[in-house]
Amino acid sequence: MYIKKIKLENFRNYDNLDIEFSKDFNLIYGNNAQGKTNILEAIYISALGKSFQTNKDNELIKIGKEKAKVEIDYVRKDREGTINIEISDKKIFYINGIKQKRLSDIIGKINIVLFYPDNINIIKDGPAERRKFLDIMISQLKPNYLHILNRYLKTLEQRNSYLKQIKFENKREDMLEIWDEKLADLSSQIYKYREEYIEKIKEKIEEIHNQITNCGKEEEKIKISFISSGKTQSEFLEKLKETRKIDIKRGFTSTGIHRDDFEIYINNKNVGIYGSQGQQRTAILSLKLTELNIIYDEIEEEPILLLDDFMSELDENRRTNLTKIIKKNQVFITCTDKMNLDDKKNITYHIENAKLSKD
Repeated sequence: MYIKKIKLENFRNYDNLDIEFSKDFNLIYGNNAQGKTNILEAIYISALGKSFQTNKDNELIKIGKEKAKVEIDYVRKDREGTINIEISDKKIFYINGIKQKRLSDIIGKINIVLFYPDNINIIKDGPAERRKFLDIMISQLKPNYLHILNRYLKTLEQRNSYLKQIKFENKREDMLEIWDEKLADLSSQIYKYREEYIEKIKEKIEEIHNQITNCGKEEEKIKISFISSGKTQSEFLEKLKETRKIDIKRGFTSTGIHRDDFEIYINNKNVGIYGSQGQQRTAILSLKLTELNIIYDEIEEEPILLLDDFMSELDENRRTNLTKIIKKNQVFITCTDKMNLDDKKNITYHIENAKLSKD
């Protein structure tokens, strides 16, 4: 799988961009604030329907313009395709010229894995970042998962609204059972997906971690622990009943899969709390490369890898080990200076003032 061509119009700081890329390594270098990350952002939106930099669509449009356009030509082993996006007050997606009705209709057409400096927050921040990582990975492979998750979040919002009505308007408490049944059903479905993919991560991450660090298994042993409030529909329903009085008092739902988490341990110590900066970087690199590996196993194609100012975060040893692991992927690398990638096939592009030119 690879991206053949990208066209941008009034996207971020670009007036117009029309450029073809290599199937192998594409290194985009230049000073900060020139538009390097914006190219990766356009690819990311084409794959997942949203930005990794902002939740506001109007920020994607060049200042002074009313609309932005993104066009991505991609190639897979069994087909070629084009994704078009029109961005104004909302985003409209087209695949091969056909307008798509739902976001889930575009997800999975292009499979990507993104590395960027803020990924460290998956390790260091709260459970929301880790759930987001898990949800993005699963959604690329199982589009129905996104549909179920969105139904859950909508039902959760309705339940929270009714909890406030009970608290402030003395509405009937027994009516909560309507939302409890729905939440418990959706929770059990989401749990099955998450448990399946946590198990896949557990199976692969230790070997990948050893490849990156050149450590033996006993030197730095990495483990994953999944935390959830239940497994079955009946367990989720029982938890909701147990916490009902607390939920009414607080005005929100305090238990459910929206509280799920997973923790990463190195040598039995939570790396987010006790790990060194180097261990945290290596742990996130291992996690992302595991994601890359799982996607390949599922679709039997190498996903596209986006490395946004990430290689500079690694020492020479880890950088060398990384390039060995990703040698079969199409890779987009952004950095401030040219860098030596050994004998890898790579095309370098210099960027200045949103003008991209091949060296």
